[in-house]
Amino acid sequence: MNSAMTTTTFNLDGYRVVKNFGVVRGIIVRSRSIFGTIGAGLQTLVGGNISILTDLCERTRQDALAQMLEHARALGANAVIGLRYDATEIMQGVTEVLCYGTAVLVEPVATS
Repeated sequence: MNSAMTTTTFNLDGYRVVKNFGVVRGIIVRSRSIFGTIGAGLQTLVGGNISILTDLCERTRQDALAQMLEHARALGANAVIGLRYDATEIMQGVTEVLCYGTAVLVEPVATS
């Protein structure tokens, strides 16, 4: 599935929904390594963007998105609408990232 076929809205411009497969999700639980924790701690002393944690968060979101897209593909969907992310700290230094949306089959709208 092409990631361009995902949207946070509930419609995809130029396409119409022909089948709804329901909710799909990707869940990733990550913790920081001791080296990441130390590195992030040192970066906080300087201030500004904490790139170690930014990179970890970005990788985690990308992995959750990829997992959700695979779930949608397995159902036969070619698009995901209503895409959302949620994050919860499960315990100190351990975070769950959930990516979810509605898997749908879409087809291009005929133009006259």
